[in-house]
Amino acid sequence: MLCPKREQKLRLPDLDDNGDVVPHDHDEIQNDDFLIRRVNPKQHVVPDDNRGCRRISSKLFQPSSAENGGMSVDIKPLIEGLGEAPEQYVVTPVFLGAVEFSVDVARGNNLRVGYDPLPDNECHGEVWGSNRPNRFSGSQNKALHRSCRWLVELDDVELI
Repeated sequence: MLCPKREQKLRLPDLDDNGDVVPHDHDEIQNDDFLIRRVNPKQHVVPDDNRGCRRISSKLFQPSSAENGGMSVDIKPLIEGLGEAPEQYVVTPVFLGAVEFSVDVARGNNLRVGYDPLPDNECHGEVWGSNRPNRFSGSQNKALHRSCRWLVELDDVELI
């Protein structure tokens, strides 16, 4: 994948015996890069009766429960390297919104950020827990949540 910022291709990650990406911290993904998390309003937006609004759920910043599952993200500079607008690339009929946060925030909270290309999304990555790939602590979840900003804003939905 050509990334104009670095003018090089990202190395393909190692695969396990099942053909799945081994959780890793990809050194070619730089700390000042941004990661995009797609928002499905049915899964990631909840009512907040205390504040009288709808808001993003902490579920948005949790990894998959699969054994080596991580939190699925899109790697913004890879999208831009394709000449695509990130705001359009990440929106589908299911994912109507998107937030972004820096790689530095993830790594600064002891999370690993890796490249995990999919057949239908070559800009896909994962964020994995440091001890157990599919586990984030409450403080890690909150750090990602607090640091995010809208990339594709949902009407009448608060970030926090």
